[in-house]
Amino acid sequence: MMKNASSADADFLSDENLCGQTLLKLVSRGNAIIAEILRLSDFIPSVFTNSSEQQTYSALLMDFHYFTIAETFEKEFVGNVKMIDLNEEFKENQQTIIERFYVVFESVYKYISDLNKFVTDLEDGHFIQQTLESVIQATEGRQLLAEAVYVYGVMLLLLDIKVPGEIREKMLVFYYRNGGTHVSTDTNIDEVCKLLASTGLVYPSSDDKPHSRPPGYPENYFRRVPINEDFLQMILGRLQNDDLYNLVSFYPKPQHRSTALSGQACMIYILLYFVPDMLHNQSARMREIVDRFFPDNWILNVYMTIPVNLPEVWEPYKAARTALSHSLQLDNVKKLAMGYSKKMRECKSNVASFLKEGVLTVNFLLDNRDRLLNCIRESNTTLRWMILHNSKVSQATNRMKAYKTVFELVSTHSNFNHETVLELLMNSAQLELKVKRMFRQLLAEKVSHWTKLRAECESRMDELSDVFSGVKPLTRVEKNDHLTGWFKEVKAQIASLNHEEWTAAGRKILQLSQALEEVQEFHQLETNLYVKQFLNDTRQQLDQMLRIINVKQDYLSAVESIMDLSYAWGTLMNQYIPSMQVLIKRDPTSVIKLKAVFLKLSTALLVPLIRITQSKSPDRISVSQYYSNELVMFMRTVLQIIPKSMFALLAQIIQLQTNNPSLRELPTKLEKEKLADYALSSQRFEVARLTHDASVLAQGVLMMKNTMVGVIRIDPRQLLEDGIRKELVIQLANALHSTLVFNPKAKVSELNTKLPLLAQKIDGFRRSFEYIQDYVNLYGLKIWQEEYTRVMHYNVERECNLFLRVKVTDQDSQFQSSYIPIPKHQPLDPESTTFVGRLGREILRVTDYHNTVFIEQSSTWYDLKTREPCSTLCSFRRWQMASDHRPCSARQVFSRSCS
Repeated sequence: MMKNASSADADFLSDENLCGQTLLKLVSRGNAIIAEILRLSDFIPSVFTNSSEQQTYSALLMDFHYFTIAETFEKEFVGNVKMIDLNEEFKENQQTIIERFYVVFESVYKYISDLNKFVTDLEDGHFIQQTLESVIQATEGRQLLAEAVYVYGVMLLLLDIKVPGEIREKMLVFYYRNGGTHVSTDTNIDEVCKLLASTGLVYPSSDDKPHSRPPGYPENYFRRVPINEDFLQMILGRLQNDDLYNLVSFYPKPQHRSTALSGQACMIYILLYFVPDMLHNQSARMREIVDRFFPDNWILNVYMTIPVNLPEVWEPYKAARTALSHSLQLDNVKKLAMGYSKKMRECKSNVASFLKEGVLTVNFLLDNRDRLLNCIRESNTTLRWMILHNSKVSQATNRMKAYKTVFELVSTHSNFNHETVLELLMNSAQLELKVKRMFRQLLAEKVSHWTKLRAECESRMDELSDVFSGVKPLTRVEKNDHLTGWFKEVKAQIASLNHEEWTAAGRKILQLSQALEEVQEFHQLETNLYVKQFLNDTRQQLDQMLRIINVKQDYLSAVESIMDLSYAWGTLMNQYIPSMQVLIKRDPTSVIKLKAVFLKLSTALLVPLIRITQSKSPDRISVSQYYSNELVMFMRTVLQIIPKSMFALLAQIIQLQTNNPSLRELPTKLEKEKLADYALSSQRFEVARLTHDASVLAQGVLMMKNTMVGVIRIDPRQLLEDGIRKELVIQLANALHSTLVFNPKAKVSELNTKLPLLAQKIDGFRRSFEYIQDYVNLYGLKIWQEEYTRVMHYNVERECNLFLRVKVTDQDSQFQSSYIPIPKHQPLDPESTTFVGRLGREILRVTDYHNTVFIEQSSTWYDLKTREPCSTLCSFRRWQMASDHRPCSARQVFSRSCS
């Protein structure tokens, strides 16, 4: 959000203002807590989510029912050695991460306690010359007060969505039982348990599915720690009536007002749950809120992460439901959908016209700033409505009788299509990127360019003065003392121009330009081409100075505010990846336009970071790193289609080379009669075509050049290599997992059939790498050996966890990676976790000395009863030769663990 404060408001955030700094640091801490909640939600121990693991520890993982039977449970626990041992094992593996979760849980409670204390201190006059009323009068003050409550509400909702109530209770009970009450003397375990007890909400796995919402949710959840009612009403009043962030000035058209106030709309949505009486009973105020903030929209994206469908969430509240029904009248919905469909076509045409080669120049930008800004504004408001109101969360209206046809009307009459929206998004992002770069350069060079133009104008006036004075005689120009003096005066006027006094300078430039035009007419100077050219050039330079003097930071601020894409943070990541990948597959050069989209999306990082940066908090690095990593992961996921497509092409190449015996290398010497047998033009052309397609895909990524995404620098070459590594790891892991599956009851070992089959698959991967490495300029053998080793070690590590008391988690593993993850397959039998275990147990079964004997001369195991061969070392050698890999220490590690 843009933060525009006056000089008086700036004093509120000065280092000397204790009240402002206290509130700023509180809001900054709230944003950091939200980032930590989001970060930790990806690391919930599988024992809380995996049903099979839960059964193992079911006696230990108890919800808040434990507190009603705590004494009885602990008595039974003390006398049960097996339970004590199980508890110690669980503690050794999970205590660190659970304590980290508890720190976040307690941080939420401490945050609301500190907020309530701040409000109380304001009312009691603890801050000199500051009261609640005076803080609200300051622009930054009312912004921060509203954000403080808003951030707290977002924390509570995110905790309920990301860390379900049942899991929270089990974590808190475990922490309480294992020393939580003894960690410090000022522990808040009781208050934390009261605040974060399960709400009964069951959140869906995807946005388009309904969620089980208990009665009175979330208002009952929000009032577990009460907040001053008068304080909430004052904040709501300001949010309802003010333009808190001064953004309406960037959206002069009335139909864009809801877009300008969209940030405040999200804040009002959260704060209303702290005052549920307004939602239920205050029809007039709710109608006023809806008319101001939701006249033409009903889908929100709160804090980039929480999608909200107002018709669904406001259904239980009479006043809110009634007020919103006016916006959801079918005629109004149809009119809106058709209007935005028309705008989509117009915006596509306008943006494309500006992006034509040679159109967007510096002079064009200076002359058409308003046209460009209006085009960017229309494109972004249209994209916002189309993306939000055609997202999966909007489909919830289909489940409600009153609004069942709303989504159908929107989808039908807006002519929504992911590819069309994506095309406008890419083109508008590219236009914004070009405009911003050119305008930044103009700002950087403004003074030097303006000074240079002024000097040239002075020089021309000096030369004309010399011409009419007779110093520089010119054919058919008579001496004229009056014009000599006049041009000297004009030169002095030009020299006095000051770019810092832009209003006065602009007015004087206009007067000088008009005076030069008049002197040309009154003194009939147009008859002399030399003088006429000098006068025209001077007027053009004065006009250029006038354009340059109007280059201001305000324009750049307007563009950056309008191009905000934080509302689509989750929607793009969840719903537009397939469309982006189809586009890349069809045209790899479209990666350049997608790069502009990624950079546009990176501006969303301002939402959580602006207060953290203002407060100079040390959390800035970790928070910016988290959101940047999320954006980079999204970018990698989109671009992964390139390595995936390359591997598909490689599979076709290998199939042509392997299955076509005629397609072989040319010998050194060849009889000309056999040349036709080796030519095979059509087959070789097909191989060449597939190879070219693979190299074009690789070139698409490399065209991106080095890019800063948030705080992370992206190297396209490294991005391509990581993508190829990731696809190789997926292919290898899937081949090993699917092939090395054995029937433990089979009389004849399947090793002799499965290992050659695996060797054939791996040989195909290795050969494809050897073939393609030169075309994509990567070290294929190095990549192959490193990733093959990593896959083997990781699966051995997982298998060894069965024998270890302290397990090695994916977060602690030196072989697992977030950018190049090794797939984690579900076990296929109760004894083994991975293919390593299945292979090891099958080897032990078929070489069991009770049933078999090994004959060294033939390198074969024979069945003692039937005397038939059971297994042979040749199969293992074929596998090793196919992988072309040195004896893997992972196999040695596993063999030692088995023995």
